[in-house]
Amino acid sequence: MTATLNPETSGGTPARDISISEFGAQKALAILAQSGKESAGVRVFIKSGGCSGYQYGMAIDDRELEGDTIVFDRGVKLLVDRMSLPLLRGSEVDFVENMMGGGFTVHNPNATSSCGCGHSFRTDGGQSPDGQGSSGCGGH
Repeated sequence: MTATLNPETSGGTPARDISISEFGAQKALAILAQSGKESAGVRVFIKSGGCSGYQYGMAIDDRELEGDTIVFDRGVKLLVDRMSLPLLRGSEVDFVENMMGGGFTVHNPNATSSCGCGHSFRTDGGQSPDGQGSSGCGGH
């Protein structure tokens, strides 16, 4: 069963599984408009790897898979698979620009440590899953 949440229209103040900042939404909507995929959203996922144990991933996706949590926030459809959701719960997708350029980032309250490049994180300060995580910041 696919869970669909709409933080913009639900009553009260529900805990969001995932959200997107205003600036992140502007950038995501522009990218989605250029994708040519009418019903596409931003898939946010976690994979093993990176220098801290887990790595964030994002992709434009027009598929809704079994078990996905789908959140509509600021006009953007965010899709999260059931394996990634526990590690992303409460996170906010954002877009940051700096002297090195710009890109999407995830502000994750579940991360207990992260690498200097901000692309990987650890949740418990323990060993990286599956013995991975020694590739360094340049290895993603």
